[in-house]
Amino acid sequence: MNVFLYFDPGLGAMIIQAIVAAVAGVVLFSKNVMHKIKVFLGIAKPIDEDHFDDINIEDPDIEKQNKRDE
Repeated sequence: MNVFLYFDPGLGAMIIQAIVAAVAGVVLFSKNVMHKIKVFLGIAKPIDEDHFDDINIEDPDIEKQNKRDE
């Protein structure tokens, strides 16, 4: 019994999209895992998650109001 499968362009595009998404997912996941392994082995430095520690905002109006409140 011969069974021929027909792939229309929509199905082909869906298959290609699934392959691209799987490859991108593997690349991003492995990048995170490799960084954690490198940090564990001491090869790389850990990423500092708090990006706002070094921001110093000086607003004279707020400082004046704080001095009045004291």
